[in-house]
Amino acid sequence: MQRRTLVQSAALAAAGALMALPAMAQTTWPTGKAISYVVPFAAGGTTDTLARLIGQQLGTALGTTVVVENKGGAAGSIGSEAAARSAPDGYTLLGGTVSSHAINISLYPKLGYDPIKSFSPVTLIGTNPVVLVVSANSPYKTLKDVLTAAKGKQGGLSSASAGTGSSQHLAVELLAYKSGVKFTHIPYKGSGPAIQDVISGQVDMMFDTTVVAAPHIQSGKLRAIAVTSPKRLASMPDVPTVAESGVAELKDFEVQSWQAIFVPAGTPTPVVSRLHDEIRKILAQPDMQTRLKGFGMEPADMSVAQIATFQKAEVDKWAQVIKAANIKVD
Repeated sequence: MQRRTLVQSAALAAAGALMALPAMAQTTWPTGKAISYVVPFAAGGTTDTLARLIGQQLGTALGTTVVVENKGGAAGSIGSEAAARSAPDGYTLLGGTVSSHAINISLYPKLGYDPIKSFSPVTLIGTNPVVLVVSANSPYKTLKDVLTAAKGKQGGLSSASAGTGSSQHLAVELLAYKSGVKFTHIPYKGSGPAIQDVISGQVDMMFDTTVVAAPHIQSGKLRAIAVTSPKRLASMPDVPTVAESGVAELKDFEVQSWQAIFVPAGTPTPVVSRLHDEIRKILAQPDMQTRLKGFGMEPADMSVAQIATFQKAEVDKWAQVIKAANIKVD
């Protein structure tokens, strides 16, 4: 009888220890080791800007250091693949975008990661349209000006992007597809260097996120031509939508970019939950909400499960768009 009681007690203790493992993982992580926040684009772009805003506060909340690492190239594919191959231990975060985690899978036949199977979503930071900009010294003031000039130039006007397959690239390809006007795509390794060449006039134009473009528009270095949202932005009330251009073929034109945070697949659920909760608190702060809206972003507040569903729908949507427009990587 005593032996049975001892065996039962040992079994219960073992079961209790197993049940406590997730809680222990949640309380012991992080151990003081620095967390790498991989940005799969060059410094100065939207993903980089958000990573630095979030990373500093996240490090304080977790009692450790968050180091932003830029690994740009191939519209976010290079950095995303590197993150996917990292240990799923909670010490690698990835700034994922509509490009890296919804578009690239339909563009690159030999993509080194699966945007859904290789990662677990943590947070959807927000969504935002892109805005068509030209240099402040450009002669183009309306979308009709841009289309007319492109028609009259061999190869069309040049248009920069953060990389082949990025939302900036797809925006100009959709514009070409719907309007029947050709453009020459100039890919860069991120928005930062791309927009500098638009400012200097080396490239005619660019679709870029409002996060990156807004400061340059406000400083007078860039002129905003049109936004790709279905209605005008509160942060840019004087800038018309593409649909308002008066071009019949563009009446339903819409491109929305989004920013999210992922971890490698297999990262412990308690760690994902802790990251989700801490980042959600950071994003919910009034000053951060104001900052995001000032960028022209619409802040999001989804559960991890909702983000997964949203991402799957985005992958399916862009696959249809890419096929319909016959978009190919260079």
